[in-house]
Amino acid sequence: MGQIRPLAETDIPAVAALFQRAFRRTDRAASDALVECLHRLYVDHPLSHESLPCFVHESTIGISGFVGRHRLPMRLADREVNGALFSTIMADHRAGDPLIGPKLLKAALTGPQDFSFTETASDVSLAMGQRLGSSGLASYSLNWIRIIRPAQWLADRAARRYRALGLLKGLAGAGDDMLRRRIRPDRQRWLGYARKKAGKAATVQEIDHDAFAALFIELSDRFTLRPRWDAPQLSTLTMEAILKQDFGPAFLASVSDHRGKPIGCFFYHLRLRSTARVLQLVAAPGGEGAVIDALIAHAADRGAAAVIGRTEPYLMEAMLGRRIGFTNTASSMINTRDGEIRAAVDTGAAMLNGLVGEQWSRLIGNHFD
Repeated sequence: MGQIRPLAETDIPAVAALFQRAFRRTDRAASDALVECLHRLYVDHPLSHESLPCFVHESTIGISGFVGRHRLPMRLADREVNGALFSTIMADHRAGDPLIGPKLLKAALTGPQDFSFTETASDVSLAMGQRLGSSGLASYSLNWIRIIRPAQWLADRAARRYRALGLLKGLAGAGDDMLRRRIRPDRQRWLGYARKKAGKAATVQEIDHDAFAALFIELSDRFTLRPRWDAPQLSTLTMEAILKQDFGPAFLASVSDHRGKPIGCFFYHLRLRSTARVLQLVAAPGGEGAVIDALIAHAADRGAAAVIGRTEPYLMEAMLGRRIGFTNTASSMINTRDGEIRAAVDTGAAMLNGLVGEQWSRLIGNHFD
């Protein structure tokens, strides 16, 4: 039946081989780059902690299952708490045990953590978690999307399946830009986004990862449950999140009001004539709408076909009336017996997803060929 035990450093090549079979559907040997990434991610990473080891399932065929965990040092009001961030969970069907995934998840939920969290639960993982006492977080689990150049967006999506159609993106983008010039700035449209005139409501300035980390920490004070990283730790995490080969170059920016006071910041990746993928957006109380507008305008000016991000409860009201749509492709999920943590999450006073989740991981947005 196999056994579950903590991950050992020597297991990494076998975990990489399992990754190839589980996610890439191939028995081809894992690249050195993938092995190095997994070693960095699960052995040497600053968020790895001996109190929260990753687990492997070992059977007669070798390593046949894996679940990753990282330590999330958090602050709940004035109390220090620790979360377990779940990442990759995978099982090898060749082991002939359909319960490998549930067994690994059950083992990972057991430990010294005050809560367990993931933002990338599939429908299968969500169902497993719910049977083990976890809860899906609806208001943290939606992808929001604002379409800017509809023809270019459709051409980009078609090109992902039929590469030759990518030649149409330039022509589609030119048509979209003609449409944008005809849209009145005071009229919102679901398909299309008007060119905005520079105003005094907000000023956007591109910044480096150190400045972003400092601003992130300052703005996170609005949340009851928030990370307790210091600036160097967060700067390291942000720098690690910048490289996403599949998503394009990163843009980090601050947003200030007309008095020059910072009211927000954002971090997204944008591939040419494609979708801007928002990794993190933080806004001060009362500044949510202005920061969302600044983000969308910034991405539009750099040629984005659309902007996509992950919802957080405190942003939802500001998204009303901005022609933003919502979908669900993966779910945020939490498991905790701490009533104060649960209350913070249920009232939207918890800072989760993005950097306080898995989106910084190099496994997301890189291919390691």
